Amino acid sequence: MNFNDINVISKLKYHKLKHMTHPEQILIAKPTFKLFLFHNKRNRLILYLSAAAIITQFAIFKYLYPFASYIHGDSFSYLGAAANNLTLNTYLIGYSKFLRVFNTFAKPDYTLVAFQYLFIQSSVLFLLFSIFYFYKTGQIIQNILLCFMVFNPLFLHLGNMVSSDGVFLALSCTWFALLLWIIHQPTKKIIFWQAIILLIAFTMRYNALIYPFIAGVAFWLSALPWKKKLAGVGLGLTLCGLFVGFTMYQYKKLTGYWQYSPFSGWQFSNNAMYAYRSVDSADRKPVPDKFRALDNRIRNFYYQTKNKAKFPTEQAEASTFYMWSPSMPLMQYRDSLFRKTKDSLAEFKKWASMGPFYKEYGLYIIRKYPGHFLMHFVWPNSRKYYAPPIEFLEEYNGGNDLVNMGTKEWFGYKSPKVKVRMGNKKVWVLNFYPILSGIINIVMLFGLFYYMLLKGWQYNSTFNKTIIMAGAVWLINACFTIFASSAALRFQSFPIILTTTFALLLIDWMIQLMRSMQLEAKSKQKAVLGLDNDIKESVLA
Repeated sequence: MNFNDINVISKLKYHKLKHMTHPEQILIAKPTFKLFLFHNKRNRLILYLSAAAIITQFAIFKYLYPFASYIHGDSFSYLGAAANNLTLNTYLIGYSKFLRVFNTFAKPDYTLVAFQYLFIQSSVLFLLFSIFYFYKTGQIIQNILLCFMVFNPLFLHLGNMVSSDGVFLALSCTWFALLLWIIHQPTKKIIFWQAIILLIAFTMRYNALIYPFIAGVAFWLSALPWKKKLAGVGLGLTLCGLFVGFTMYQYKKLTGYWQYSPFSGWQFSNNAMYAYRSVDSADRKPVPDKFRALDNRIRNFYYQTKNKAKFPTEQAEASTFYMWSPSMPLMQYRDSLFRKTKDSLAEFKKWASMGPFYKEYGLYIIRKYPGHFLMHFVWPNSRKYYAPPIEFLEEYNGGNDLVNMGTKEWFGYKSPKVKVRMGNKKVWVLNFYPILSGIINIVMLFGLFYYMLLKGWQYNSTFNKTIIMAGAVWLINACFTIFASSAALRFQSFPIILTTTFALLLIDWMIQLMRSMQLEAKSKQKAVLGLDNDIKESVLA
């Protein structure tokens, strides 16, 4: 039977399916994904209604927010790298390259944010319908998930922001959906496109560093021969490895050090400082000579800022103040080693040159005071991961009325002034997200616990593989974020969306399991009653 025969069977709504008894025949009769979307009346109606809702929402949103939103610092850095066609930047270069390519086709900012928003929505719907295609979900849970995704205000605000966060969310959802296809219905095209999407995501955000490990889990779960599994994993690793090698070579030429991410060095020192400040001055041990000048500067800073009422930044926990503020020891120590300059490229070189040293220092402090690190960075950061702060999404354009001149020129604004048609720039519509994240993390935790307790893998192998993938993303991302990164809503948008989806699917699975157990109990009861009746009839006879 070829694919045309499959399509015929699908279009005839499987009128012969009830006569099939062999499992392989039933497998062959499964419709293609295209038919599942467009020849299933319910799915087709959902897609049409979703498209209408998405377009209507975006039109209303752009009336209220006629200009794109910016993170002052991050967004302008991306645009500056795009304008100068840089191969290195403070952040990964992928989004800047995307902006440069997109700008050659469409200059106005509304075309960019429209693309970003539609990309997010399309990728999320692709993920949802891929799950529905492989695993039969109850209609109530389907409707809840579809409404949550289609009418999600987070997607509008991420799409409207000139930042890698929205595009990275869309790439991540698409990539995870492709992993599900690799597990359940792999083809060469899907394996190829998974590797391409993985590479693009890898150039966008450092969070993608964990993605090759998750892809390895997907290939391990798939039914592919081992040679094809290794080839699929190897293709993704090779592409990502080429990007890593190219980036390291560029940093070698710029700074003289082989490094992939100076950002990680600054991050390690920043994280270590939140632990180090909690160590009593009498208990701080001498450091190696190469760290002494920096360490003395940091200890002096702690002494001067003991009064937290006068220094409110010192009240923050597990934040990023230490790595960005010019008044903090890390920036001051860097400037003490280099001649001051206003040239942006020279500034970037100074910043990048400190990456290896700060990484070494940060790891030294963390290893020296592991208890303080766990108590004063990991624990506060885990609380932020549990309910991530809204951060820069809390206010449109960071509460500012202006953008820089480079942004004005890039998007062709008449003036650097941007505005909204709202009462103020506060984005109250996202205030529920920290609460939702906290609740959904608890539901996911207990859902996985009960899934293991009830030995869920015995009931449905398709769902079991899917839930393993979701659990892998949830756990690996949690460890990466809590121990080495910072937690915020825009950084955690993909894990939150994925966790919400699978927490609800676990609830649906438990409901279906209880129903099947009830039906089984009723059938056994009927069988017993029937046996009793047969016995009575035989006795009477």
